[in-house]
Amino acid sequence: MKYLSFLAAALLMVSCGKQGPLQVTVTNPLDIDRKGELVEVCMNKVIEQLKPSDTTDVIVLNEAGEQVPYQQTHDGKLIFPVEVAAGADAVYTIQTGVKQEELFEMAVFGKKYPERVDDVAWENDRTAYRTYGPALQANGERAFGYDVWLKRVPELVVEDRYEKELNPATKAQIDSLRRVGKADEANALYQSVSYHVDHGNGLDCYKVGPTLGGGAAALLVDDAIVYPYCYVGEPEILDNGPLRFTVKLNYAPTAIKNDAAVAETRIISLDKGSQMNKTVITYNGLTVATPVAAGIVIHPENPEAYTTDADNGFITYTDLSDNVNNGNGEIFLGVAFPGEMKEAKPVFFSEEESKTLRGGASGHVLAVAEYKPNTEFTYYWGSGWSKYGFADAAAWNAYVSEFAQKVRNPLIVKIN
Repeated sequence: MKYLSFLAAALLMVSCGKQGPLQVTVTNPLDIDRKGELVEVCMNKVIEQLKPSDTTDVIVLNEAGEQVPYQQTHDGKLIFPVEVAAGADAVYTIQTGVKQEELFEMAVFGKKYPERVDDVAWENDRTAYRTYGPALQANGERAFGYDVWLKRVPELVVEDRYEKELNPATKAQIDSLRRVGKADEANALYQSVSYHVDHGNGLDCYKVGPTLGGGAAALLVDDAIVYPYCYVGEPEILDNGPLRFTVKLNYAPTAIKNDAAVAETRIISLDKGSQMNKTVITYNGLTVATPVAAGIVIHPENPEAYTTDADNGFITYTDLSDNVNNGNGEIFLGVAFPGEMKEAKPVFFSEEESKTLRGGASGHVLAVAEYKPNTEFTYYWGSGWSKYGFADAAAWNAYVSEFAQKVRNPLIVKIN
């Protein structure tokens, strides 16, 4: 059955109107060029207008008549990348035709890895991330925030990294070598497969621990962070390529002042070409407006390398983590708010808390907003690397600053 035909079959029974191509006009309200951003069109509208059949493809064309890739999302959208010059319009056409399958190569992917204590890991062509699950919490390890996996190739790499790191035969061989006293050989074999070593496509060298890591959000109660732990239950993979990955995660209820059972839900999505994840959070059971903060951990190797700009809706940090003197470069982190950012500030731990509770981390740089009951809180967080597209912190800060402008001034989409 052709792509989209299952939805077409259901909608054709109730659809009406003139059949023919749709013209989609995309307007850029900013004085900066927009390239590669995904726009959304109602899938029902496409089906109603085009009436595709089991033998018909839907295609999307740019102004030059060239096909562009698209994806149907879990929430009934057709998404595709656009290019729109500063202050200009661009017109795209959605019609029936023959798809160029090579355009639809997977640029994003994610899944749960029960073999690695229930990690959920995902990536696009720019970067990769993971968050932690129930098996990790059950073994007592404390890792609350998002982990950053560096990559410097557009190809998908996470699946291969897990496969090599966790290969049972290789692990058994390493253990065998150590048992017979061949420590050097065991270490060499481990280094050859470990994702903590850069084998040409990047590595994991970011430290999360009992902190918010690379951009996790948490409620603030009397200025104290209510740290989330690992997700509970099963993650729901809602979208998995070729252009967007989306996962829904639930967290265990916790007491927030007079509310005995406040349960957090997160929907995280990552698009092709973007350094930043979109995250939509709800706190079910919360009855009073409460501050919410998105945070980036500050490590002692670079305690003052943060930028805060609440007026323009972003924060950044340059992390050296365990990269000092080992040639792994700098990790850049950022958070952007599409809505009001009430405050942006660094918060440092006491010496005792840093040593005993936070794994040696120095503190967080926080972006703070207000969460109102029965609403959604949307923000963006992500990372870059000095070995893949960002020469220095200035380049990264410029990217996040511009990204914040874009999410505060989204592309305007009109269907004709």
